[in-house]
Amino acid sequence: MIRILQIVNIMDRAGIENMLMNYYRQIDRTKIQFDFLTHRPNEGAYDNEIKSLGGKVYHAPRLYPQNYRTYFKYMSDFFENHKEYRIVHSHIDAMSYLPLLAAKKAGVKIRIAHSHSTSMDRDFKWLLKQYFRKKLPSVANCFCACSKMAGQYLFNDREVKIIYNAVDTERFEYDELVRKNKRKELNIDDKFVIGHVGRFTEAKNHKFIVDIFEKILSERKNSILLLVGKGELLEKVQQYIKEKKLGDNIIILSDRDDVHELYQAMDVFVFPSKYEGLGMGAVEAQISGLKTFVSTNVPEEVKISNELCFLELDQEKWVEQIRETKYICRKTNYSKEYDIKEASLELLNYYEKLIDMNEQV
Repeated sequence: MIRILQIVNIMDRAGIENMLMNYYRQIDRTKIQFDFLTHRPNEGAYDNEIKSLGGKVYHAPRLYPQNYRTYFKYMSDFFENHKEYRIVHSHIDAMSYLPLLAAKKAGVKIRIAHSHSTSMDRDFKWLLKQYFRKKLPSVANCFCACSKMAGQYLFNDREVKIIYNAVDTERFEYDELVRKNKRKELNIDDKFVIGHVGRFTEAKNHKFIVDIFEKILSERKNSILLLVGKGELLEKVQQYIKEKKLGDNIIILSDRDDVHELYQAMDVFVFPSKYEGLGMGAVEAQISGLKTFVSTNVPEEVKISNELCFLELDQEKWVEQIRETKYICRKTNYSKEYDIKEASLELLNYYEKLIDMNEQV
C-alpha cells in the first residue's frame, strides 16, 4: 500500500476538502491510503471520517511568518519519524512552497504542488505568497491543477496534470421526492429559490449575490436566497443583509452534510466569482439539473452541460437572466468526466505511475 500525505489547511467542508474526500472515499484503499497534514490546531469536519477510513490526521503549526522557525522544526521532526511517505501532495497553492521545501530537505522523492485557484486573497501574507509562487518550482517536481487556468496561474507554462474536481454524480442527480421534502423542511414550498454554495470569502462575491437578489425580490416577491457555506466573511455578509433589511428573504446554512439535497431545493444557481480555480459548486449544480449562471472569471472547464451560462459581472445582466428563469423538471445530460468512479481510477494510475518512474531512476 502507498501512503500519500495530503497537505491542506483544515479538513472542513469546502471545495478542496470536498474534492479530496470524494477521491478518498472512492479510491482503492488497499492500494492507496491518504493521510492529511493540516495547519490548524482544531479538528476539521472530516477528521473522524478520515480516521474511520484508515487515514491519519496531523496538525502542524499555522503558516504565519512568526511561526516559520517552529514550523520547519516540526516538519523536520515529522519527516524523520514518518519515512513511509513517498508522495507529498500539497493543496495550499503558493503556500505549498513551505511544506514542499521541508519535504525536499527530508528527501521525499515525489513532491506534488496542486493549484486550485487563479488568484490570491490580498491578506497580510500576499507579498510572501507572490515570492513563494515564484519559488514553488524549485521544491515541487510534479504539478497538478483543477483547470488549465489554475495551472497557468501558479505554474506558468509548465506541464500540468489536470485532476478533475470529481463528485459522486449519483448522489447529486435530481430527485423530485428529495426536492419536495427539502423544500418542505426549509418552509420554501411556494418560493422561487436562488441558491449559492461556497465559502464566505472575497473570491465568491457574496455582496454581488445579495445585490442582484435585492433587485429580483423587488419584482418577484416570492423569491428566497439560499446561501450555503461558512467562512471568514460570513459576519460581514450577515451585517450587509441586515443593513438592506433582507433577512426575512435570505436563508444562510453553514457546515451542512446535506448539500447534495439542498441543490434539489433550488430553482436557479448563481456563482459570480471574482476568481476561481474551477468552481465545484457550479459542477454539482449542473449535475443536479439546475440552470447555472457563473461569471466569466470561472474557467471554461466548469461547463459540463447546456444548463450553464457565463455572464460578465454586470448586475443588470444577471438580474435579467435570472428573472426569466422558470422551474422545469430537471433531468439533464452532462459530461461524465467529473464522475468520481472514473476519476478515482485515473488518480490511482497517476500515483502508481509516479512511483514506478521514481523507482526506475
